[in-house]
Amino acid sequence: MSRGWAGGARRLLARPELTALTGAAAVFTFFVVTAGDTGFLTTQGTINYLEVAAQLGIIAVFVTLLMIAGEFDLSVGSMLGAAGVMVAYPVAEMGWPLWAALLLAAAAAAVVGLVNGYLVIRTGLPSFIVTLAALFILRGTTIAVTRLVTDGSTQVGGVDVATQGDPLRALLAGEPAGIPASVFWWVGLTLCATLVLAYTRFGNWVFGVGGDPEAARKLGVPVAGVKVVLFVLTALAATLVAAIGVLDNGAADVQQGQLKEFQAITAAVIGGTLLTGGYGTAVGTAFGALIFGMVSQGLFFTGVDADWFQAFLGAMLLAAVLVNRYFQRRAREER
Repeated sequence: MSRGWAGGARRLLARPELTALTGAAAVFTFFVVTAGDTGFLTTQGTINYLEVAAQLGIIAVFVTLLMIAGEFDLSVGSMLGAAGVMVAYPVAEMGWPLWAALLLAAAAAAVVGLVNGYLVIRTGLPSFIVTLAALFILRGTTIAVTRLVTDGSTQVGGVDVATQGDPLRALLAGEPAGIPASVFWWVGLTLCATLVLAYTRFGNWVFGVGGDPEAARKLGVPVAGVKVVLFVLTALAATLVAAIGVLDNGAADVQQGQLKEFQAITAAVIGGTLLTGGYGTAVGTAFGALIFGMVSQGLFFTGVDADWFQAFLGAMLLAAVLVNRYFQRRAREER
């Protein structure tokens, strides 16, 4: 019996979600104690931090898949800003139906993902460098073009009026049962990614590509194809979040999405995903995004200066990396 318990404990400690789950519980407890009587525990307070977590978590799920495959995408924040403008401007200024603007943004995102993936595969350059370049290109182009077509403004408004009564607006930015639609998208996509990783051939390919791409290639895994697909899905996830934000706020801003790429990577790492690839889970990343949401709203309810937010995230990132490395070393020693 003791051996069974010991084996179970070792398997639990080796789970990549453990650090994020423990961190989420600790953060929740901290804010219950320090901000429980100022709104953190209210229904609206809970909805607020879940909405923040959801909009990061949707992107972070696909960033996680890409990281498990051994790659990074630093262009998702800029893609979010660009896609937001591509949704808002045709709808508010050109009279397009919402579905057409969404298709335009999705098509552009797919092209960006294809180009990122193609360049990484064909040039052999690190994805960090390729997508960092894409970050600057997308951000600069979006700002320049938006200012050109709006006579100097970096915002596009009027979306709420133009999309009033559109069923797609309710699907993306509605509040079924009083809960933002983004939360349902987040949970649903996290569940889908978890099932894909655990039970499908493509999920096995993702782990194989990140763990040992040469061995995976020899076994017939389409390494290049897997990576390109994941780059495209990550860009599309950013577009989904952009559309949700535009429809929720009634406007687009080219500055939307700044630092989102680093926040998504942070959520993934806190959730147990290795920077070296081959290891991680969507569920762990979901807990990492939940920590992000609770901290951002918890600091508001406690009245602490929001400037401490990034310092806290940095500390959480470093702690998660150290703890994950420790447990992985212990797991290898036990084997």
